Amino acid sequence: MQLKANTDESHPLYLQGQQLFASSVNDQTKSHSLELDLGYAIERNQLELYYQPKVYAKTKQIIGAEALIRWNHPVLGMISPSEFTPLAEKMGLIIDIGKWVIKTACMQNKAWQVANLPLIPISINLSATHFLEKDLITDIVQTLKVTSLEAQYLEIEITETSLLEGEDIVFSILDELRKLGIKIALDDFGTGYSSLSYLNRFKGKIDMLKIDRSFIDNLSSSHEDDANFIVNMIIQLSHQLKMSVVAEGVETNEQLEVLQKYNCNTIQGYLFSKPLPAGEFTQLLKKSQCEKQV
Repeated sequence: MQLKANTDESHPLYLQGQQLFASSVNDQTKSHSLELDLGYAIERNQLELYYQPKVYAKTKQIIGAEALIRWNHPVLGMISPSEFTPLAEKMGLIIDIGKWVIKTACMQNKAWQVANLPLIPISINLSATHFLEKDLITDIVQTLKVTSLEAQYLEIEITETSLLEGEDIVFSILDELRKLGIKIALDDFGTGYSSLSYLNRFKGKIDMLKIDRSFIDNLSSSHEDDANFIVNMIIQLSHQLKMSVVAEGVETNEQLEVLQKYNCNTIQGYLFSKPLPAGEFTQLLKKSQCEKQV
């Protein structure tokens, strides 16, 4: 018996196939449209920085902030970096966008200082591509000079991917940044295969570890499981190696209680504040403290 394809347009399988095809076409069309638009996003002032405070939990004092980029697309609205960053990498725009982020964050931080608001460092995420770019140090020095921002008020966050690119080059870049007075944070710590083995080799070159939120999500005060053990171990290791530690993605009082029990007091997450546009963060910084949201 010969099997024939079902061409009944009312058949459920046919309709499902059409929906999947249409969805695929729509995704491809959207991706292509974003590629075309992203090239003009900077010059059309569509990029925007949001700021999420880092809070010292014992006093609720704001002791820093992370600058987080958003793309305010004129048609599609706010687009998260997880959606457009891969496109920026693919199109070779990631360094230009990174330079824009550094300059914008430095200008904003200087404006807060001029307004006599609390002095805090602003941290910026650098892609591995940008971190290893040959003119990185020169560009940062020039940006600090143009914005009149002291280096101690700029922090650079990198991921383990950056550390794996070539130890000699990475050591040199880290040394140059730290000579300027810029602190270095290792972001998403605990998710890489080589995190623990790299810690000792980079002792004295990394100032701060940021515990990945995937571990924070599973913290529990009622029953200690693997997440509790790993988080506690990271905190104790950071203290032993004279590194500070930040817990990111903290959303509940229970998570905060566990972290404080383990002597991690620098907190970043929705428990205290979501990322805010510059204007709203200004109002928060005027208070100098963050009240818990739940």
